[in-house]
Amino acid sequence: MITFFVIGLTVHVVFFISIFDIYFTSPLVHGMTPHSTPLEPPASRLVLVVADGLRADSLFTPLPNGSSRTPYLRGIIEDKGTWGVSHTRVPTESRPGHVALIAGFYEDVSAVAKGWKENPVEFDSVFNESRHTWCWGSPDILPMFAKGASGDHVYTHTYPAVEEDFASTDASKLDSWVFTQVKSFFKSAQSNSTLKASLWEDKNVFFLHLLGIDTNGHAHRPMSQEYLDNIGLVDAGLAEVVSIIEDFFDNDGKTAYVFTSDHGMTNWGSHGAGHPSETLTPLVAWGAGVQKAKGVTEPQPYNDGFLQDWKLEHLRRVDVSQADIAPLMASLIGVPIPVNSVGVLPLLYLNNSERFKAESMYTNAIQVLEQFKMKMMQKKETTLSFLFTPYQLLTESKQAEFTQKARILIQLEKYEDAISLCQSLISHSLEGLVYYHTYDRFFLGCSVVLGFVGWTSYVVLVILKTHASLNRHPNLTKQVRIYSRLLCTCVAVVITVFLLIQRSPITYYIYCLLPVPVWYSVLKDAQNFTCVSLTVRNKPGSCMAVYFCCPQVVSFFHRAMLTVGLAVLSLWPFLSGLFGKAKSRSLSWLVGCLCLAAFPLMPVVGREPNIHLMLLVAVCAYVPSLTHSSLQQKRGLPLLNQIISWSTLASSIFVPLLSSTRLFHRLLSIFLSLTSTYLLLSTGSEALFPPVLSWLMFVWINIEQEALLAQGMSSRQEVEPLFFPFHFLYFCFPLPSFDPASVYCFLTVFNPFIMGGLMMWKVIIPFIIVMCTFETIQVATQLSSRSLFLIVLVISDLMALHFFFMVQDYGSWLDIGTSISHYVIVMSMTIFLMLLSVVTHVLTSQRLVLWRQRKMHFP
Repeated sequence: MITFFVIGLTVHVVFFISIFDIYFTSPLVHGMTPHSTPLEPPASRLVLVVADGLRADSLFTPLPNGSSRTPYLRGIIEDKGTWGVSHTRVPTESRPGHVALIAGFYEDVSAVAKGWKENPVEFDSVFNESRHTWCWGSPDILPMFAKGASGDHVYTHTYPAVEEDFASTDASKLDSWVFTQVKSFFKSAQSNSTLKASLWEDKNVFFLHLLGIDTNGHAHRPMSQEYLDNIGLVDAGLAEVVSIIEDFFDNDGKTAYVFTSDHGMTNWGSHGAGHPSETLTPLVAWGAGVQKAKGVTEPQPYNDGFLQDWKLEHLRRVDVSQADIAPLMASLIGVPIPVNSVGVLPLLYLNNSERFKAESMYTNAIQVLEQFKMKMMQKKETTLSFLFTPYQLLTESKQAEFTQKARILIQLEKYEDAISLCQSLISHSLEGLVYYHTYDRFFLGCSVVLGFVGWTSYVVLVILKTHASLNRHPNLTKQVRIYSRLLCTCVAVVITVFLLIQRSPITYYIYCLLPVPVWYSVLKDAQNFTCVSLTVRNKPGSCMAVYFCCPQVVSFFHRAMLTVGLAVLSLWPFLSGLFGKAKSRSLSWLVGCLCLAAFPLMPVVGREPNIHLMLLVAVCAYVPSLTHSSLQQKRGLPLLNQIISWSTLASSIFVPLLSSTRLFHRLLSIFLSLTSTYLLLSTGSEALFPPVLSWLMFVWINIEQEALLAQGMSSRQEVEPLFFPFHFLYFCFPLPSFDPASVYCFLTVFNPFIMGGLMMWKVIIPFIIVMCTFETIQVATQLSSRSLFLIVLVISDLMALHFFFMVQDYGSWLDIGTSISHYVIVMSMTIFLMLLSVVTHVLTSQRLVLWRQRKMHFP
């Protein structure tokens, strides 16, 4: 069993990692030459202001009395600049948002395991292409761009990370700090001739990162007075900074300004997904080279109703994708567009000649085309010539035709035609980049599917060996082994040679060769016997088990299906005939399942904390209650609460090991210990989930014992081998919320890894409770733990294979991310259950002895 466990774990780890090579590879290519517009740029310097976490509606919506909470920016919109909505992409987080703004490309999906603070690969940016860039703001964002710069021309000024405290008395102080530093910087430059000379040079960038709005949004929600007041503070501070900058440069009219946000925020204070409140951010640009406000009388091509809500229907609105802002900034100050940018220059923001617009768009097209050429060359070098299929809409001859025609049109001053042709070239180049990026996806996908099917078939054969009566054929077995070995050896040699010729990465060898030994084992064992009979007691239960597989898949898309499944599961004692023999336990099972069925209907995010409900649950509710009160009064996180929380978390695993190994005592100790930690991570009605789940687990154990007694000890090896694992799988779907406030008992200073780890532990706790119950029932009923576990494994693998086919690389980024995450979740659960089975075995059977009683020789 140990060998099988290790092999199974290895196979599933390989399957899990495969998704990163198929879908999570970096789209970036390197080695391109930067391109810039040959004409004189309209601006000498650029001021970029990013209000982290600012929603579009929070900025643009006027107050009930018709005035604006941001009078300075409102004045810019109505007179001096161009405005619109910047559409971000999933994940709506700070790092990918700033990379899209400043480097022009969207989330590098290979960053999923790299964290939030740095991009996993080096990249070019507007800051890197500038002559000098001065930055003020968060230590989580600025160092990323300084580290990626090719020289020492990006200067960062950050406050200590400890200042990013969600429990701060006033998070707007982070933005006040930035404005104060900028004002001091320009004041000191007046008396510093070297610095002053650098500031007066062209192609300079000033970047102000304002984190206060985001921090207040997390702590108090975007509809809070703290969040809204912070927006007003930013508007006032921006007006003052702009005045200082204009005075410093003698109002020379050579400064361009861009004000925007990296992402928005939901009503409950979170971001990262694709809700419009997270993806719609404001964009306001003004100054040198930027088109001034334009009045309109005709209806604008936007049907979202925002123009009327914001009272801006009389002014032209120009929406962009977030990555389009990078080429806009590069064109304004005349620096090369970042070489990895996929943004398209928004011409309606430019106030310049038609020739300048055409030349800028041509530069944009050439820059994107260079990426396409590099990607095509890389793929061509690693593919056999007779197997290589070029992207038909942009072959080498068509590339030359596009670029030559665009250049001729510009020379003939047919600027509109040149711009249209360049936009078409950009579109084809971006499609071609996707084509070559996904070139090997079908080949790798087929290899993984073959491995999946082979492994599942092998596990099914192992189960049949245990539960079937077999007739073996020794003569046939020997021949099959010889031919199977020969066939698999030939296939392995062909695959290896093919991959060697194509100079494929080492991981390709693993994905393509892994199915070979797996299928060899299947072929060898499949012909080793003929199944004569399969004994499965309780046919109705087994059929019902197959019925439950469908809702488990659907529940990933509609959580209410878990409610339906649990409601049906509550009828188990009545359908199996146990109700007549154990009425009280059957009724407890019915009530417990129905109570548990209510939790999937509750929102995972977006509800206010209900501390009064939590007070119903034991002593640990005291800490969340006191923490909530302290945060509401802006006194910060009490040190005593923090100590209690971390101590409870640390002891939750070890305390059960000190209790008796008798089943009831040990299970009660595990449930109480884990429930206390879960309470500290809860903000509302979900605090009742572990007690309800624990109650149902005890009822489950009692019902299984009743079923065992009713059927007699002689038949205990045949107790519902198919239906039993589905109880397990249904209870293993955790239902916690993902409110950021869940971790406030432990820390309030922003730390994504610790916060993510705490949220993950909250998800794991229900798994441990159910796994411990699973282990207990297996011991109490003396069922084959191997067979039960293998049935769970097969069902999980079938679900994973189902989600593997549902992974998509088209549609919205939310759809793409969701489809990939479903596969990752199921595969992670399979691997996790393998490891967790060992942990729960230790939890339920081992005991720590801290001291021994001294032996007494005399009474």
